[in-house]
Order: sequence, then C-alpha cells, then structure tokens
Amino acid sequence: MKLYYADHFVLPLPAGHRFPMEKYSRLRARLLECGLFGADDFHVPAAASDAEILRAHDAGYLQRVIDGTLEAAEVRRIGFPWSAAMVERSRRSAGATLAACRSALAREGGRACAANLAGGTHHAHRDFGSGFCVFNDAAIAALAMQAEGRAGRIAIIDCDVHQGDGSATILASAPEVFTCSLHGARNFPFRKQASDLDIELPDDTGDDAYLTALDEALDIVFSRARPELVIYLAGADPYAGDRLGRLALSIEGLAARDERVLGTCRAAGVPVAVAMAGGYAQPIDDTVTIHFNTVTTAVRIMAPATLPCPVSP
Repeated sequence: MKLYYADHFVLPLPAGHRFPMEKYSRLRARLLECGLFGADDFHVPAAASDAEILRAHDAGYLQRVIDGTLEAAEVRRIGFPWSAAMVERSRRSAGATLAACRSALAREGGRACAANLAGGTHHAHRDFGSGFCVFNDAAIAALAMQAEGRAGRIAIIDCDVHQGDGSATILASAPEVFTCSLHGARNFPFRKQASDLDIELPDDTGDDAYLTALDEALDIVFSRARPELVIYLAGADPYAGDRLGRLALSIEGLAARDERVLGTCRAAGVPVAVAMAGGYAQPIDDTVTIHFNTVTTAVRIMAPATLPCPVSP
C-alpha cells in the first residue's frame, strides 16, 4: 500500500493559527514507527499540473493563486496567508490524491488501496478557495481518472464533519462522479450545496446513530453509483473532542466508520484512494491517532498479506 506525503513542503503560518499543520508530519512519523510500513512505502508525489488543476478550477483563479494576486477577501476566505510555499504545498497535496488514485487503480482485484497522508480539501470551489482549501484534490483526481481512461464511474465518500460543498459544485456537471457527504447539519459551510447524496446529522450525534446513517448512505452509493473507484475523505473531525466538529463520535466509533467504508469497498471489489481531510482536536495527538487508525485499518482490510493492527486508544 503506497502512502503519499507532502508534509515537508511547509506552509508558513503565523503563530497561533488554528490550522494544525504539524499533524501531517506527526502522522507520517507514527506510521513509520508502527512496524507495518517500510521507508519505501512512503512517496513524495509530483505536483498537480496546471492542466490537471484546470479540469476542476477556473483559469483566472489558478493564475491569481500562482501569481499571489488574490484579493484580500479571497485570502481571508481561504484562511491561509498567501506564499509561494502555499502554492507548492497545495499542488503537492492534490498531486498526492492523484497518485493515490493511480496507484489503487493499477492494482488488480478488490483489495487495492493507497492513501494521501493529507488532502481532502473539499471546500475549494471552481473559482475560489475556502475553509483552508486552495485546490480541490478529490475533484481534480476524479476528473483526471476519467480523462486518463482509468475509471468511468467514481464515488467520493466524504466523511469529514463539514459538507463537501466545493466537490458538490465542481462535480455537479460530471454525472458519473457521485458525491456523497455525511456531515453536521449546523456546521460550516453554513450555505450548503447539493451533493448527489447529503446526509445531515444533528449536533452531538454519537457512534450508533452515525454508523446507522453511514450504512444507509453506503447502500445508496453502491446501488446508485456502481463505482469503479472510491475516493474516501476520512475526516477526523466528527470526533467528540474536535474543536470544530459538533458531533460526538469516539475514536473507536471513527475506526468502525473506516471499517464500514473500506469493508464495503473490498466486498464490492472497488479500489480506494484515501485522503485524511479535517481534524482539529486538542490535544493534536487525538487527531493523529484517528488518522493513524484510518491508514492502518486500510492496510488490514484492503492490503494483502499484512498483520492485523489494533485500533489505537
């Protein structure tokens, strides 16, 4: 199972910024230490090209990002100060999901999986960024897989606590990409968009209610979309201890979520590319544990000839 990372392309943030950038390097370090992976399982992705980005994004927006000519309001909406490093990191993060999709689709059989150890930037719209998202990696990757003839029918299963509004709008005109978002009804973005399937959950939804809703959503996705590839956004932010979450899942409940999604893909023989998406817990190690469990669950369920790896407490 190939893991793609870009945490060494550091996005410089001011002191006190609430985005937990260090979670990515901590996740990679923990995966290296756990014994399931060797150094050659970790790969630095190529940066997403202009041509790949432009399938999902407006040319004017891309040029303003590259040139650093975004208006002040656009920068505030993204939530990151502009820098050349921001542009490079955003390209690399999108490139990681592209690489994960290609890797998963290159494998034969129903246990093919690869992961972006970041990504899930689903609030980026065609002509603007938002909510810590510059380029929409899932949309870029889905449209690339179609353009390259690697997959026709694709499902994005978005389990970040925030609705995948950018994915919904970018892919509304791509009928063979099915967008499913399972998210908090009263959370950001406050103006929701129409995914192919939206499951809205009330504040304080816990493990049992969440998993019931997820099972229903998975039944719909696989019966309606019949995907040849799944892009799974495994957000850590439905966690009860997440500062921006408003739901109440336990770490064990989130691991069960991952097992449900990945197990359904395995049973259907569908390759999976996993992206980490959001996570804002304090302490940050809780977020890292949730992401770690997602990746090791993917290995246990999807990758052949690996040992079971227990859920971290």
